[in-house]
Amino acid sequence: MSDDPIKQLVQTYFECMYESAADKARAAFHPDAKITGYLPDGLNQMTVEEFAGFVASHQPSPADKGEPRRLEIVSREVAGNTAAVRVRCDYLGLTFLDTLSLLNVDGRWTIYNKLFHVEGEAG
Repeated sequence: MSDDPIKQLVQTYFECMYESAADKARAAFHPDAKITGYLPDGLNQMTVEEFAGFVASHQPSPADKGEPRRLEIVSREVAGNTAAVRVRCDYLGLTFLDTLSLLNVDGRWTIYNKLFHVEGEAG
């Protein structure tokens, strides 16, 4: 695994969805984080616990189904104890462009906010 803590965090974030792992969602996100964006049914807003439950509800997981892994770090900016990382990933048959706002709290990076945009169908 990378010794870059931001890359490690992004990997944990991706794995929470790919493995349907609620514990990894809780590990990646700050407890006060919000997950917000538009899905085909309109604006969706979730707490970390709601998001953890959402990813855990997808059984079998994308990993168990053997779905292709796609995670691309599009951009990354770090300013002191804050950072913004934009990632593109495939999840649930859709390609998402996620903007992750990160915060370093007590020496540990966490996702403080996630804005997501659906670019279209995966593949």
